[in-house]
Amino acid sequence: MASAPELKIGQKVSEGKTKQIFELVDQPGLVLVQSKDQITAGNAVRKDQMEGKAAIANKTTSCVFKLLQESGIKTAFVKQHSDTAFVATHCEMIPIEWVCRRVATGSFLKRNPGVKEGYRFSPLKMEMFFKDDANNDPQWSEEQLLEAKFCLAGLTIGQCEVDIMNRSTVAIFEILEKAWATQNCTLVDMKIEFGVNVKTQEVVLADVIDNDSWRLWPAGDRSQQKDKQVYRDLKEVTPEAMQMVKRNFEWVSERVKLLLEPQASGRVVVLMGSTSDMAHCEKIKKACTSYGIPCTLRVTSAHKGPDETLRIKAEYEADGVPTVFVAVAGRSNGLGPVMSGNTAYPVINCPPLTPDWGAQDVWSSLRMPSGLGCSTVLSPEAAAQFAAQIFGLSDHLVWCKLRASMLNTWVALKLADKRLQACSL
Repeated sequence: MASAPELKIGQKVSEGKTKQIFELVDQPGLVLVQSKDQITAGNAVRKDQMEGKAAIANKTTSCVFKLLQESGIKTAFVKQHSDTAFVATHCEMIPIEWVCRRVATGSFLKRNPGVKEGYRFSPLKMEMFFKDDANNDPQWSEEQLLEAKFCLAGLTIGQCEVDIMNRSTVAIFEILEKAWATQNCTLVDMKIEFGVNVKTQEVVLADVIDNDSWRLWPAGDRSQQKDKQVYRDLKEVTPEAMQMVKRNFEWVSERVKLLLEPQASGRVVVLMGSTSDMAHCEKIKKACTSYGIPCTLRVTSAHKGPDETLRIKAEYEADGVPTVFVAVAGRSNGLGPVMSGNTAYPVINCPPLTPDWGAQDVWSSLRMPSGLGCSTVLSPEAAAQFAAQIFGLSDHLVWCKLRASMLNTWVALKLADKRLQACSL
């Protein structure tokens, strides 16, 4: 990447097996995460230098965090600084590795004799491990975590925080699983860590997510694995073997960039019967934009100008771009039924109901002649969400935004309940 601007590096905050973390003197609340050219296994029982690994790991982590942030997941990542380092918000780390599994393999099989490799977990299997190298990171229960009463950056880790981390881990796994599926790769399992932002006391995804963090099987085939397990499985570390490991890491770092690219393009076309409905339609457009979906507003009346309505329809059918039409018409809704009867594209009715006649007008959007399949959604934001769910079937980036939105809604309710309980005590 281009030469990075100079940063005033302060004292070392911490150092792990594969990275160092430094304070940034001129940017309080931020740190620099510097990767190392080191690869380890078995809590560093096996440890080797791998030239170029720092750059590969940093590239992978930066792409993964960009994907998660653009989806709406809260993370400590701020920006990639150089080939081997990124800037992050300063967090006090919660000493727990959250492990999420889709397919049974590795240590899970040893701890659960009788389960065959390849067993598919649905729902996902969640585990947590206390970070303690001296004792080989023992597995912990939720009760042990709660009883530990960790206090980090002034926040005590209680039931609310544990629930948020648990629910977030599932969402993060599912987002990355969906993204890797576009490259015909199975995300087998993954480990992540959370920290508490020292400024906001907010629990966020922190640390790194790179090729040390997961198992990846192209085409679901373990024999093609591209992750650190290849290094763990080496009977003897030779220069040739390390080159093979490095090639696998490079393969992942190149593919991970593709996860940021949409797999399909689509658009929403909002047809309004009158410019008096503009405010209602702008809400639809704003919500579509939040999902990364282009949205165009048009004015046409199926009652007063059906020929023009059908001409506009044909205009958007002609270029082959997947389109969802949203019909916004008050009083008697002719737009939705006329569009639905004349196009194979999805049509959503979103009538702007008024207090006086709304209860009567809505029936023109609900009672359809046979053969018409348009749906009716009253909320403009919900109409955009429904369109996003349609596009999310073929565009993983839209799906990821929907999944993160579900998580964020759940977290907001959880935190609101915590604050309310605190006020009531």
